[in-house]
Amino acid sequence: MILAITAAFLCLTGGEAMAGAWPMSKGQTQVIAKVERQSADQVFDADGAVRDLGRREDEAASVFIEHGVTDRLTLQAKAGLTRGRDPFVSYEGRGPVEMGLRYAVLRRPRTVAAIYLGAAEAGVGRNAGYAAPGQGELDLEARLLLGRSVTTPRGEIFSDLQLARLRRSGLADETRMDATLGFRPTRNWLVMAQTYAGKADAKPRKSSWVKAELSVVRGFGAWSVQAGWRQTLAGREIARDRGVVLGIWRGF
Repeated sequence: MILAITAAFLCLTGGEAMAGAWPMSKGQTQVIAKVERQSADQVFDADGAVRDLGRREDEAASVFIEHGVTDRLTLQAKAGLTRGRDPFVSYEGRGPVEMGLRYAVLRRPRTVAAIYLGAAEAGVGRNAGYAAPGQGELDLEARLLLGRSVTTPRGEIFSDLQLARLRRSGLADETRMDATLGFRPTRNWLVMAQTYAGKADAKPRKSSWVKAELSVVRGFGAWSVQAGWRQTLAGREIARDRGVVLGIWRGF
């Protein structure tokens, strides 16, 4: 599935550990292609207890692009294809198309604070309420980002914290928090631990989730390859899904 969050996308070029808060340099572009496969046979109910669920599967292929308009302003966009099935419904088609601008309000060598404003046109899939492509449903997002990096004798460590508010068409509005902790022991290796949490405003039942992802990235010059595993740890009215995340990154 395409994540319900604009995840903490990373920039590996230049050998520095960077997270979503850091702007791209003027004229620099990065492309991230990902394939994700999630499955579940259990669900967290309204009380947070685990219940059995018929087999559910979600798959997605997506492309994320970010480009440095200036040294502080970054344009980012995402699009992809998605499909899934469970005992009640199946879908296949275009996922949400997202676009927005990220501006670095504070930019220091080791600390960055930024704001992001963007919009997404709904496609098919669970995160778009099964809306058909072309219906024109528009989600709006505002996000605050804070990044910090530290150099140690064993390597570079960075953290990235993001708080977001989404105003959604056809679905309940959402509040999200994403956190990333990354460690780069050498120039070409990066290990990341990420947490994605969120809560929907739906009534009378409010869904919430906490997901964790662990991944390793190997750099090959301008190219990088990512392999990871994501799993839902807790929540309410949310599937207990898990699965692999594979990615290829290219900087220009």
